[in-house]
Amino acid sequence: MKTIDEIISRNRELFDDKEPSEGHFDRFSYKLATRLHTGAVKRSIVPYLLKAAVVAILVTLSSLWSFEHLIRPSLNNKMTLSDVSPEYREVENYYVKQVNLMENEITSIDLANNPEQKNMLDQELKSMDSIYVELQKELKANPNDQRIINAMIEHYQTKVDVMNYILSQLRQINNETKNSENHETVAL
Repeated sequence: MKTIDEIISRNRELFDDKEPSEGHFDRFSYKLATRLHTGAVKRSIVPYLLKAAVVAILVTLSSLWSFEHLIRPSLNNKMTLSDVSPEYREVENYYVKQVNLMENEITSIDLANNPEQKNMLDQELKSMDSIYVELQKELKANPNDQRIINAMIEHYQTKVDVMNYILSQLRQINNETKNSENHETVAL
């Protein structure tokens, strides 16, 4: 098979006799001059913006995937009762609701006049929460261990009892301070 170079070189006389149409060089020179005077060729910015948007989306999606599949599993080293069974989910929801109600009531009671008492109360609640976090970690390691499940339920019961006791003590203190303020007001 002949290459294109061979075909052109053998038939050179057929290609050399054709000249461009009249005025071709003038039009070419005019276009070249106008392009050189107006600066670089105007290009649309849209393709560059689209490329940048695609790169940004790919980086974002790859970051989310990496976080979800590589980083987050190591952060989630705890297991709750609701992960064990639906019955335990109900038990856990009940106790969580009770604890939240009591925490809201405790925070609504004014402890501004005794910051030391408030600090001690916060420390006690944090200590109880840290114990529960450790139980969650143990449950993750041994998901079917009934002793850990019972310990978690007992922890909730104990926390509710302690918070009930704290609430009753705070109510009693508030009632005593209100009574003493009322007696002082009446005496004046």
